[in-house]
Amino acid sequence: MAVLALLWGSGFLWIKIALGGGLSPLQITVLRCALGAAVLLALAYAARQRLPRDRRTWGHLLVAAFFCNALPFFLFSVGEQTVDSGVAGVLNATTPLWSLLIGLLLGTERGLRPLRLTGLLLGFAGTLLIFAPWEQSGLTSWGALLLLGAAASYAVAFAYMARHLTGRGTAPLALSAAQLLAATGLATVALPVAPANPLDASLTALIAVLVLGVFGTGITFHLNYRLLAEEGPTTTATVGYLLPVVSVTLGAIVLDEHLSARIVAGMVVVLVGVGLTRTRPRVSSARRTRLVTRRTSS
Repeated sequence: MAVLALLWGSGFLWIKIALGGGLSPLQITVLRCALGAAVLLALAYAARQRLPRDRRTWGHLLVAAFFCNALPFFLFSVGEQTVDSGVAGVLNATTPLWSLLIGLLLGTERGLRPLRLTGLLLGFAGTLLIFAPWEQSGLTSWGALLLLGAAASYAVAFAYMARHLTGRGTAPLALSAAQLLAATGLATVALPVAPANPLDASLTALIAVLVLGVFGTGITFHLNYRLLAEEGPTTTATVGYLLPVVSVTLGAIVLDEHLSARIVAGMVVVLVGVGLTRTRPRVSSARRTRLVTRRTSS
């Protein structure tokens, strides 16, 4: 879990370095998706997992690839042109809040208890504290809004994938590889319509995007599925709480990014809010016994 948090949370740092070395946001997106897909294809081949073949699954994969990979990867790269990498990691932590809100709108999230509602409101209050539109030094910029949009895009993708891609019998490594292949295709198609920007990047930028694609995208997908299988969804979800801590720490150490007390306070409020939305009602031992007995008798 620690390795996954470090690799995933460091992605914002690598994006910032790649941008500073001459790569455009779209070039970073294409290279990141392609390198991640190559890693997952190799892992899937080693595990003897085959890519899906039916058109319906590939249709769902295209939608998932757009909202889970191509769009948020691009938005994060554009947003970090004007926003620090540490702040990008903090805004990424709002994804569970968007997921809960989307679940409420779609009717898939029912019985919202006061504690989770408090977490939802607290999380968005923390986001507002980070943006601080009432201050001249606030983050009410297009870059910050794009980062928030990337987090919301992840939430849309997770809701779509849960409904159309999970439980389809396809091996997870092969499904992830196929999704990143689709994302690579979507991002590549957009290259001709992007502003002319020749590939004239520094060696540092190329190394950064290589690490981002191989470790921050491909390996993290693999570790995420492995952690999910070995430790369960609850433990896996806690990784999301560590990402802002990793991104803020690396941004301050490597890039000398300065974070004000207001942004740090907003980060804490966001994480507390996210933690409250992840709570589940406790089931008493007596009720658990009755449920098990009822299922067994049926």
